[in-house]
Amino acid sequence: MLEVKRLEVAYGGIQAVKGIDLEVRDGELVTLIGANGAGKTTTLKALAGLLKPRSGTVLYDGRDITGKPAHELVQLGLALVPEGRGVFGRLTIEENLAMGAYTRRDRQVAQDFDRAYTLFPRLKERRRQPAGTLSGGEQQMLAIARALMSRPKLLLLDEPSMGLAPIMVQKIFDTIRAVAAEGVTLLLVEQNAKLALEACSRGYVMESGEIALADDASALLVNPQVRRAYLGE
Repeated sequence: MLEVKRLEVAYGGIQAVKGIDLEVRDGELVTLIGANGAGKTTTLKALAGLLKPRSGTVLYDGRDITGKPAHELVQLGLALVPEGRGVFGRLTIEENLAMGAYTRRDRQVAQDFDRAYTLFPRLKERRRQPAGTLSGGEQQMLAIARALMSRPKLLLLDEPSMGLAPIMVQKIFDTIRAVAAEGVTLLLVEQNAKLALEACSRGYVMESGEIALADDASALLVNPQVRRAYLGE
C-alpha cells in the first residue's frame, strides 16, 4: 500500500528527515514512535503532500506520488488527520464533515454521514454546534470523522491522543481499531508508545530524523531500548 524509500525532508537548511525507509502493507495498522523533534510529523506531512521531499520516493498503491499535492492525494484515497486536529472552528460539525467529502461526487456521502455518527454518537447530538466550541476530545473525534468522509484507503493519524483525558484516549484508540477492522490501512504517529504498540501489528522507532528500529509491535514492546526510552522503564 505504502512504500517509502530514502525519504529526505528539509525545512530551510535543517534536514528533519534523513533518508528513511518504511512500508505499510494493505490492511495493516502500523505505528511510528519517537521523541518530540524526531521527525515523525514532518514524515507524515511529506507523505500527505503538505511538504515536498528533498529526495527519495513515495509509492502509494503501486504509483509514484512523490511531491504530489495534498488535494490530489485525497482523491487517490490518502487522508491525514493532522496534529492539533485542525477543525474549522466557525463551521458546524455537519459542515466540517461535508468538507471532508468535498472531492467526492458519488451518491454515498449521506451513508458516510451515518457512519460517522455511528462511530461518534456525540457528534450526532451536536451536529449543528460550531466545531470551535467542542472539547479537545470531541474535536479529535471530528477530525477523524472528517478524514473518513473522504473514504480513504490509507489514513495517516498524527498524535490523536495528545492532550486528551485517559477515558477519551481509550475511546479514540477503540475507534482506530474499529476503522482498521473495516479494512482501512493506517499509519499512526503517537506519543503514547505503549498504547500505539499494543494497537498495531508493526512499528518503527524514529530518532533524529532516522529510523532507529523496525520490528513487530510485540517485539518492540519488550525491547529494552524501547522500554527505557519510551515506556518509562
